[in-house]
Amino acid sequence: METRNLRKERVGVVKSNKMDKSVTVSIERKERHPMYGKFVKKSSTFVAHDDKNDCNIGDTVRIMETRPLSKTKNWRVVEILERAK
Repeated sequence: METRNLRKERVGVVKSNKMDKSVTVSIERKERHPMYGKFVKKSSTFVAHDDKNDCNIGDTVRIMETRPLSKTKNWRVVEILERAK
């Protein structure tokens, strides 16, 4: 029986759904500034595959790492945790 590698998972907010079967997900984290000690917000954006086109702007989603699906897409939407209001 072959075992699969552990895949990274992230939780973020959908920023754009204008592409077909793709969404842009923004993930925010707080990092401590190395010199001043203040916590600074930093964000990363990922392009994720949304097979059914159900994600809307503002939805909170869980994404998982996968094989490269295009030049910029190597994440896919696993589930929608919370819909935008």
